[in-house]
Amino acid sequence: VIFLSVIALSVSAMPEGLPLALTMALTIASNRMLKKNVIVKKLNSVESLGSCTVIASDKTGTLTVNEQTAKKILLPNDESYLIEGVGYNDVGKVINQDKNPNIYRLGKNGVLNNEAKLENENGKWVYFGDSIDIAFLALGKKMKIANLNVSIIDQIPYESENQFSAVFYEENEKVYCAVKGSLEKISSFCSTMGQDYTKIDLEKLKKQNESLAQDGYRVIALASLEIEKKSSYGIEDIKNLNFDGMVGFIDPVRIEVKDSLKEAKEAGIKVVMITGDHPLTAFSIAKELELATSYDEVATGNDIEEALKKGEIYFDDFVACKRVFSRVTPIQKLEIVNSYKRQKEFVAVTGDGVNDAPALKTANIGIAMGSGTDVAKETASMIIRDDNFKSIVSGIKEGRNAYSNIRKVSYMLLSCGLAEVLFFLLAIIFNLPLPLVAIQLLWLNVVTDGLQDFALSFEKAEKGIMKEKPRSTEESLFNKELLIEVSISGLVIGFLVFGLWYYLINTLYFDVAIARGYVMALMVFIQNIHVLNCR
Repeated sequence: VIFLSVIALSVSAMPEGLPLALTMALTIASNRMLKKNVIVKKLNSVESLGSCTVIASDKTGTLTVNEQTAKKILLPNDESYLIEGVGYNDVGKVINQDKNPNIYRLGKNGVLNNEAKLENENGKWVYFGDSIDIAFLALGKKMKIANLNVSIIDQIPYESENQFSAVFYEENEKVYCAVKGSLEKISSFCSTMGQDYTKIDLEKLKKQNESLAQDGYRVIALASLEIEKKSSYGIEDIKNLNFDGMVGFIDPVRIEVKDSLKEAKEAGIKVVMITGDHPLTAFSIAKELELATSYDEVATGNDIEEALKKGEIYFDDFVACKRVFSRVTPIQKLEIVNSYKRQKEFVAVTGDGVNDAPALKTANIGIAMGSGTDVAKETASMIIRDDNFKSIVSGIKEGRNAYSNIRKVSYMLLSCGLAEVLFFLLAIIFNLPLPLVAIQLLWLNVVTDGLQDFALSFEKAEKGIMKEKPRSTEESLFNKELLIEVSISGLVIGFLVFGLWYYLINTLYFDVAIARGYVMALMVFIQNIHVLNCR
């Protein structure tokens, strides 16, 4: 009997249900995340997300709605044309478009130098591709650019490192080159500007660009010219072009993002923006979202390169004081992530492109966008189906709740196990019969502990969970606080049960079998009440 009881006590005292309960807690949290548009690929990343201290977020599609709309055309002679309509459709027009034929040429080149699709299928607009390319197609439809009698000869796709895309096309037996991208890059291909082909005035164009960027526009520059006819074309053929003008795009900020950023701040999480946009455009959006208050918090790709040359210590200090990183290349994004990790931050990084894969893989938590590339999704630990920053914050909340529930389950199982060992040891020390037999111990272990620890896995997040500071990933689950709680609860329960056992046997002289029934009932009652402590 003693042998069986010792084995039963060992089984009961050992929290063998803990691994299953922990898996349950993480699985339940991942299912809750799914309902909030967060797909978890690796179960351990559920709890890890709750420890996040820095979120390095894209701007387009995450903080904004990713429905770029062309709103303004600015020509080199300072003529500007406003564009009506919002979103990916043909509703609206370019006001006073007929005044200048250059407007049509600019729009046509935007449509031809394009890798996206935008079609009206059965009354519904269907699109795919880069948001800027789709917006140019929408602009083309507003300008009634259709059925162009041209043939595409060659194309150079957009790459973030190159900052431009190009197309070579034939029209009326003449070959033309059209490029679009950042002003810095496009202007380097040009020698003239405007409809009268005057010598390019780079300072004037920079002022125009800054003026648009300060107003929150994402600026795309366009240039084109007839070139020599030949069998094949490459980047070496893009030279001495004519600068046609700039188009300003607005990507509205997501309405719900401000509240999510505020919640992240209260949770002790630093949010930084990493984007390929012009620094003034990025700062305008960051200021609207209250991510940055001063332009000093903005860093450009050139600033990052200069800081990298000065060594890791300087670069880490540089990164720590910035909130917006603009005109950033994929390699620079990777360097920023590595810098945060050196600073002992737990970094979550968002990305959607092939070029984001290195940063996503290096980050503690890689978060791919649902609209992103397959490479980004394969590399990331989780995927945001709706591309929304709010979903990331919701995921962090569920991650924190998962850790909280794991802690509750651990507290429950360890304290009850300690109590059972204690009242058995006290019974042996005081030369009393064993308080419970093997079958009673196993019943407690399977029915009471088994059901209660699973129940704790379903607990919802407490109200103040997003006002707590992020937990250090180096901190053990069994920290000093948990060990003290387990010790106090285990000792109290153990002494209470032994006190009843001693009273029933030595004072009331109960039959051992009946006394064990009372002890069993008390233990079940105490454990049910103790679940409330664990909650």
